[in-house]
Amino acid sequence: MPKKMKKQGKPNVHNELKGFDIKINEFGEMQSSFDIDKLNDFLNDNVEDKKLGNEVLEEEE
Repeated sequence: MPKKMKKQGKPNVHNELKGFDIKINEFGEMQSSFDIDKLNDFLNDNVEDKKLGNEVLEEEE
């Protein structure tokens, strides 16, 4: 079975997340270049939560 090729360069990201970088250290902790609250706000604004989709529609009516 062939080995996977490592991708070169940085991936394309949303304009609001320019400079975002995340790594896992030797202890298994995530280290990010952005504040977690800023990431959560971005995700809340731009990503639809599939589990809450029906509940949100019922609350709005």
